[in-house]
Amino acid sequence: MQTTSDNSSGEPMLDVNVTPLIDVMLVLLIMFIITIPIQTHAVKLDLPVNQPQNTPPPINPVKNVLSINAQDQVLWNGQPVSMVQLRSYLDTTQQMNPIPELHLQPDATARYEIVDQVLAVTKKAHVQKMGFVGNEYYMNIF
Repeated sequence: MQTTSDNSSGEPMLDVNVTPLIDVMLVLLIMFIITIPIQTHAVKLDLPVNQPQNTPPPINPVKNVLSINAQDQVLWNGQPVSMVQLRSYLDTTQQMNPIPELHLQPDATARYEIVDQVLAVTKKAHVQKMGFVGNEYYMNIF
């Protein structure tokens, strides 16, 4: 049985011509690639919104009241502050001339842990003029 293309005896050829099949497959592949929608990769981020900075509570040049309420919230002149903000306010007051007084007024039912944290921040800020206000409230507790 002959398997080459120079068949002179008239026998049927046993080779299959795969060239048209490959051509059709390549055309189908190219069409498939073209019709696929382009994938867009998006990463969703929650970006911060540009909001005006809250103006700090005014620093009184004579005296500032630092109070701790019954809910263990630290208040600087009546406005709630964090420990980091408290430290920045204390640093600002210590650079003023004359140095304003700091009146510490903890609530009688405030946890001592919060009062201790506030005292530690005032010590680190090297507060020079500080006084405790409202000691008479503690006489009724004991």
